[in-house]
Amino acid sequence: METGLSGRTALVTGASGAIGRAAALHLAAEGAVVAVTWRSNHDAVMDTVEAIAREGGRAHAVQLDHSDPAAAQSVIEEVTGRLGHLSVLVANAVQWPSFDDDEISGLTTSLAVNTVGPAALIDAALPGMRTAGWGRIVIVSTDIVEQPMAGPLAYATAKGALETAARVLAVREARHGILTNIIRPGFTLTDKALTAPFLGPEAIAAESGKTPTGRICTPEDVAAAITYLASAANGHINGQTLSLAGGRELVR
Repeated sequence: METGLSGRTALVTGASGAIGRAAALHLAAEGAVVAVTWRSNHDAVMDTVEAIAREGGRAHAVQLDHSDPAAAQSVIEEVTGRLGHLSVLVANAVQWPSFDDDEISGLTTSLAVNTVGPAALIDAALPGMRTAGWGRIVIVSTDIVEQPMAGPLAYATAKGALETAARVLAVREARHGILTNIIRPGFTLTDKALTAPFLGPEAIAAESGKTPTGRICTPEDVAAAITYLASAANGHINGQTLSLAGGRELVR
């Protein structure tokens, strides 16, 4: 399958985490030049850059704090100045509200970081994509938007708002050759998940048993889907939401 990513510049936010790292590596393996962002874990994002370089690829790391929407324009300018015109934007970075926040302060924080921040970055990237007449935007969301669970009200609300923005973009920007899609991973085996105090082999086995595939989503599963939707192989999928929960949503 020809992805048409060779030589294109892609930006993956939150590439210090497992899903962002996997997405960056997959895109680079298809020949993309990859910019990756980090907020606080510089060492982890440099591991991603170095892993791409070891395979003969080219990557550049830039710090981005989504709580500051004004930073979006400077990040896009730095990426395009160093790597060339931006063709692909993967909005993956996320921040969970502190458990110390009350419900309203948590919601305010989450909307600012998980909705307004990514939206500002997309807005800064759109003019260049429109000029080129080609672009791919992939929003990494969560399946709890569709299947709510007790607890993460702020996070689910922020992701739901971002999904709505993505669908509006899909309608508005397609005439410019820009396709926008949403990915909803289910429970995903990231390093953070594996080290969470409330998880363990029994919990992971229980979650696996809830899916028809009999296993939990991996970062590589998410990255493969991102790469397809971000590529020229995707010529007509737009405004869609792709679940990566192994068919769990089919089982009631």
